[in-house]
Amino acid sequence: MRVECKSKHFELQRLEDGIYAAIAKDGGGAVGNAGFIDLGDQTIIFDTFNTQQAAADLKKCAEELTGHEVSWAINSHYHGDHIRGNQVFASCQILSSDTTYSNIKELQPTRIESQKDDMKGLAKYISTLETTLQETNDKKLEVQISFLKEIESSLPTLSLTLPTVTFQDMYTFKGSKRSAVLFTKGGGHTPCDAFLYMPDDQVIFMGDLLFVNTHPSIFEDSDVDNWINILQELLTWDINVAIPGHGPVGTKNDLLTIIRYMNNLKQTIAQGGDHDQIKIPEPYQGWALPELFQRNLKQLQQS
Repeated sequence: MRVECKSKHFELQRLEDGIYAAIAKDGGGAVGNAGFIDLGDQTIIFDTFNTQQAAADLKKCAEELTGHEVSWAINSHYHGDHIRGNQVFASCQILSSDTTYSNIKELQPTRIESQKDDMKGLAKYISTLETTLQETNDKKLEVQISFLKEIESSLPTLSLTLPTVTFQDMYTFKGSKRSAVLFTKGGGHTPCDAFLYMPDDQVIFMGDLLFVNTHPSIFEDSDVDNWINILQELLTWDINVAIPGHGPVGTKNDLLTIIRYMNNLKQTIAQGGDHDQIKIPEPYQGWALPELFQRNLKQLQQS
């Protein structure tokens, strides 16, 4: 169910009373999905988006719809589209796993600094794309320009804000209205991925362990075998609604779809041959980010 709190960065969906998913809009400053949960006497933000402006809208919506200030902000993993809005939540506790904290601290400063150092190059690139857009009226190019302008807008005031609290395997929140449990079972998409489960509501925020109608991103530090193992375990849990890191709100069945996708990639690698000539299998041909299919094959082949 859509709600009235509006943002150009995300669409807010009410999943249960007090549980909201913030689904990223193309071309906005969110990039990845986020959400918030009203525990009754506490409010949890799950992931903080890619820019401060998107995070500020999320904070505003959360406070308006819950009636009180945000208590916690969770970082599911270290990638920028899930942590770069942290500074907006500096007045509350920011929580991540120990490993994610270390990854943010070690890897993000250099990435952010390099982008800040190249702002003139970014502006020039945007200008070049705008010239091309005038000539082609390419809608995909229009979305890309909009996204890059959000990055450009965020960089001058972007300040990396680290988690203030860390956990190892599990962290439990007990509120007056509901409870929530934050888990990590090791690496999958990244060296450590956390997910937030509301057992009474049977709702789970998955971060980038789940992509819905979207090709998942496999990186050099991904652990596909453990990723599959995590999803297989979660198939045994009581889950009605699953919020992915990217794509629309899903269900438990979408976990099974990603398991099949990963196994399909592994089988393709095992068969050998020229992977550049392999077409996207029919079940995944309508998914977003189709360019990731070949990249995922190459990444798995190298691992």
